[in-house]
Amino acid sequence: MEDSEMLERLRAVNASAAFNRWAGFEVTEAAPGHVRLRLEWREDLGQYAGHLHAALVAGLVDTACGFAAFTQVGVVAASNCTVNFVSPGVGTAFVATARSVKAGRKQVFVTAEVHAEREGEPVLVAFGTTLLVPLATKA
Repeated sequence: MEDSEMLERLRAVNASAAFNRWAGFEVTEAAPGHVRLRLEWREDLGQYAGHLHAALVAGLVDTACGFAAFTQVGVVAASNCTVNFVSPGVGTAFVATARSVKAGRKQVFVTAEVHAEREGEPVLVAFGTTLLVPLATKA
């Protein structure tokens, strides 16, 4: 499958997820084992101090990792997701980049980073790892 076809397929999967539509996740890049998502800042995504809520940061990590795994093995479910927060989620937009480290028949290991766009510069907000399990799909 070509990268442009993969991108369109992931955009359709993304659009089918109610949470992703509500949050405003946008798939901007897709290649085998690699995905990039973008989330524009909105005030309703903030927590009490005005930063992007940690749940949204974790959602970006989880979704980007799941989509990166999807590009290699199809439909997956997360069996473990770990997120490390390193700076406040302050910016005009947030970009999650995920890459597959190892894709096997029974599990896929993926890493991701989330950067905030601050004054035109990327600032690391969080990084994480996700272990995903390929799911059998109906023919």
